[in-house]
Amino acid sequence: MVKLVILDRDGVINEDSDDFIKTPDEWVPIPGSLEAIARLNSAGYRVVVITNQSGIARGLFDTETLISIHDKMHNLLAEMGGEVEAVLFCPHGPKDDCSCRKPRGGMFKQLASRLGIDLNGVPAVGDSGRDLEAAASAGALPVLVRSGKGERTLASGISLEAIPLFENLAAFVDSYLAEEG
Repeated sequence: MVKLVILDRDGVINEDSDDFIKTPDEWVPIPGSLEAIARLNSAGYRVVVITNQSGIARGLFDTETLISIHDKMHNLLAEMGGEVEAVLFCPHGPKDDCSCRKPRGGMFKQLASRLGIDLNGVPAVGDSGRDLEAAASAGALPVLVRSGKGERTLASGISLEAIPLFENLAAFVDSYLAEEG
């Protein structure tokens, strides 16, 4: 199996906001998330982020600002000895009929194609139903965290049968690496 973990961004790596993360200053890591990514890297895992960023379509920020936000994430990760290999993002809004916006699996399929791999069994950690649906549609293993919108997802009534649940990314990584151990 490929040593890869796929992460959603907002609510998994950084604090989420219903008002969107629009500037690098608003991007604040969830305690322990950057260290968790660094631990995955140390264990030989590649980490990729797949994220909807409809704030671009909504005119709340532009691609250049998004790149600045991701630069902050990359720089803070580097200080911890970690890295995210790639960030795939959908800039479209909910009403756009694109194949890349989660819950559709277009970004996952694009990642699989780029890497020349099958995502079967690759964990994809998210905090929303659309994250879980997109992961499952591409054959990845959906994992839910309670951080971000995770509690809302749990309360929404969607079927979460057989979907692993963790408090946050750090708890997932602790468990995942212990299983590998």
